[in-house]
Amino acid sequence: AGCVEYEKRGDRLILTRQVFNAKMNMKTAVRGEPPYFATASPGAFPADEVESGGNAEVVKIAVQPVAPRRKFIELTGVQKGKADLSSAPIIVSGGRGLKQKENFSLIFELAEAIGGSVGASRPVVDAEWLPREYQVGSSGQTVSPKLYIAVGISGAIQHLVGMQTARCIVAINKDAEAPIFKVAHYGIVDDLFKVVPALTKILKDLKTA
Repeated sequence: AGCVEYEKRGDRLILTRQVFNAKMNMKTAVRGEPPYFATASPGAFPADEVESGGNAEVVKIAVQPVAPRRKFIELTGVQKGKADLSSAPIIVSGGRGLKQKENFSLIFELAEAIGGSVGASRPVVDAEWLPREYQVGSSGQTVSPKLYIAVGISGAIQHLVGMQTARCIVAINKDAEAPIFKVAHYGIVDDLFKVVPALTKILKDLKTA
């Protein structure tokens, strides 16, 4: 359950899932004869990877009923105003590089200018700058937007596994050695406090032009 990656090695299927509060990845080799059943973590795979027009064989399997071991308690929906990033086409995420909570207004302004949603790294949430609903990463939301802008995010593995399938990743960080640049398609090595306001102004000017 909750697979984030799969691969074929000869006649074996290898599935990857996250363990220990999503701090480690565990690879599991599926044994026995097919068919196999696995679930994917939301947003772990881009929707355009799904192909149509296949001719899958329908196999009927006899299943022995077992007594349920789980009890349904209640069904709760997402509260209004919460951040649901799973289907957002554009996400602007901020990290610890913003230095303090008040500076997150730069992220909200950029997101509004580009028509995107706001996300955050785990250190931001741990510091209580934003609620946990905004967190992107292995212990937050897994996303796969068309555009992901990472501002002041160094790129810890816990964050990367939650956004690395984005179609286009833009990183803004003054540290040229930050791990985020290893997965970014485009990178800006400069002070975010200069880059973000300038980028926001350009986008706003384009809207009013």
